Amino acid sequence: MHVPDGFIDAPVSAVTGVVAAGAIAVSLKGARRELDERTAPLAGLVAAFIFAVQMLNFPVAAGTSGHLLGGALAAILVGPYTGVLCVSVVLLMQGILFADGGLTALGVNITDMAIVTTVVAYAVFRGLVKVLPRGRRSITAAAFVSALLSVPAAAVAFTLLYALGGTTDVAIEKVATAMVGVHILIGIGEAAITALTVGAVIAVRPDLVYGARGLTPRLKLRVDGELVDAPAAEPAPVAARTSHRKVWITGLVTSLVLAGFVSFYASADPDGLEKVATDKGIDRKAEEHAAADSPLADYGVKDISDSRLSGGLAGVIGVGVTAVAGTGVFWAVRRRRTAEASPTQVA
Repeated sequence: MHVPDGFIDAPVSAVTGVVAAGAIAVSLKGARRELDERTAPLAGLVAAFIFAVQMLNFPVAAGTSGHLLGGALAAILVGPYTGVLCVSVVLLMQGILFADGGLTALGVNITDMAIVTTVVAYAVFRGLVKVLPRGRRSITAAAFVSALLSVPAAAVAFTLLYALGGTTDVAIEKVATAMVGVHILIGIGEAAITALTVGAVIAVRPDLVYGARGLTPRLKLRVDGELVDAPAAEPAPVAARTSHRKVWITGLVTSLVLAGFVSFYASADPDGLEKVATDKGIDRKAEEHAAADSPLADYGVKDISDSRLSGGLAGVIGVGVTAVAGTGVFWAVRRRRTAEASPTQVA
C-alpha cells in the first residue's frame, strides 16, 4: 500500500500532507493521555515490530503478495492516538532510509496507512467489545475483525484519493474493484497477524493491552448482603518492572529475528498496490524515489553482494532505528505529560 511519488498529483498530495500533519499534532496531544507507565515502554517496540513484520510479504493470489499495515495492531496495543504515531514513525523511516513510499507522497501514505487504518480499526474494535462477552477471547476476536476491515478501508481511501488526484487516465471503477478485491485477501493475513500478536500479549501481560483495559470483570464482595466491587489490588512494582523488561526484550528479539532472518523467505511477488498499478497502468507516471541512492534503498545494504546478508542487515538496522526513533518520540510525549501533571498534583 506504500504509494510512490507520481501516483497522486501535487495538489492532492499537498492537501493530504496538511491532513497528516494535523492528525499527527492531534495524536501527539491525545497520546499524552494514553501513554503511561505501561504503554510508554511498549509504544516504541510496537513501531519496531510493525516495521519488521511489514518486511514479511505473504502470497495472497497468483503473482500478488501482501504485508501487514499495522494500524489495527498499534491502536489495540497502545491506543488509537499513539497508534497513529507508531505507524507514522514506521512510514517516515521507510520513506527516508529505505526508499519505500514516496517522499512527496508521505502525506498520502500517512493518511491512508496510519490514519484510516487506525481510526477504522479502533472504531470497529470498540464497537465489538461493547457487545461481546467480556474476556480474552472476545478481545482477540474483535482484534481479528477490526484488522480485517481496516485493510479494504485503506484500499477504498486510496481509490478516493486517486479519483481526486490520479496522474493517469484509468477508469476509477476498475481501480476500485481491483484494489478492494486484492486487499480483502490481504486483510485476512493482517487479521491473523493482529489477532495472534494481541492474543500473545494478553496471555502474558493483559494490562499492557490498551484496548483490553476495563474489560475484565471486577471481583465482587458481599457486604451487608449486597455485592460490591472489590478494591483493585495494587500491583507489585518490582514484578511489574521485571515483566515489562521481559516483554520488551522478547518483542525486540522477535522483531530482529523476523527482519534479519525470516524476511529472506518472504514472497518476492509485488504487493497489492504494485500489482494493481502495473495491471491497470496507474504507474505510468511514477517517479524515481528521491532517496533511491540511499545506502539502505530497497531493504538492502549497499555494496554487500550477498542478498541474504544484505537484506538481513538492512532489516536489523531498520528495526533498531525505528525502535530508537519511536522510543524517543514516546518518551518525550510521556515526559511532557508528566511535566504537565506535576503542577496539578502539587496543588
